Amino acid sequence: MCGRFTQHLSWEELQRLADLIGQPCNLAPRYNIAPTTQIEVIRPAAGGNELVPMRWGLVPVWWKDSLSKLPATFNARAETVAEKPMFRSAFKARRCVIPASGFYEWTGTKAGKAPHYFSAPDGRPLAFAGLWERASHPDTRQIIDSAAIIVGPANEWMSRFHDRMPVSLDWRDVGLWMAGGDTGALLHPPAEDALQEWTVSPRVNRSGVGDDDPTLIGEIFPSYDF
Repeated sequence: MCGRFTQHLSWEELQRLADLIGQPCNLAPRYNIAPTTQIEVIRPAAGGNELVPMRWGLVPVWWKDSLSKLPATFNARAETVAEKPMFRSAFKARRCVIPASGFYEWTGTKAGKAPHYFSAPDGRPLAFAGLWERASHPDTRQIIDSAAIIVGPANEWMSRFHDRMPVSLDWRDVGLWMAGGDTGALLHPPAEDALQEWTVSPRVNRSGVGDDDPTLIGEIFPSYDF
């Protein structure tokens, strides 16, 4: 799964990687993104791709109840995304990419969980395969855009930490993905050397304005085994 990630990104770098159009802007760094908050999402647009803010947690167009009753929709399983009512319409027609600097996973037991941070060894942004939807907010009736990250089985390296992981695309394949390309060739675990990992502060367990700064991804000495 992917329940917490980071976006400390440069618009200029994303423009080079994803053919962004529009006016360059300064992107606020985020080091502890939790579900239901705003994230930056890349989606197709006339003449290229655009970077837009969306709610992390997809709201199906047919959902009419309060968002407080919406099941967790921030992740969609690669194995069932094409059939699940929550995601199948977006999977067919509204694919996107969620750029990420890295993401977190936890190991251990309830008595003591160690958070780990995962990122690309070369520091480049990751390109999470995603889905997006536009719907009327059931509580306010305003139009909202929302998105989900697709997750799949972990590769052997990642399975030491968790049995699931975000589907991270090669940046050369993002256009193919968003255009509806063959999912069998795209929704698969990355290479075994695609990520690096280190243990970080348990402060990341808390989400909020006071716990969203660069020190959250700083490496610390592990206090227990996993």
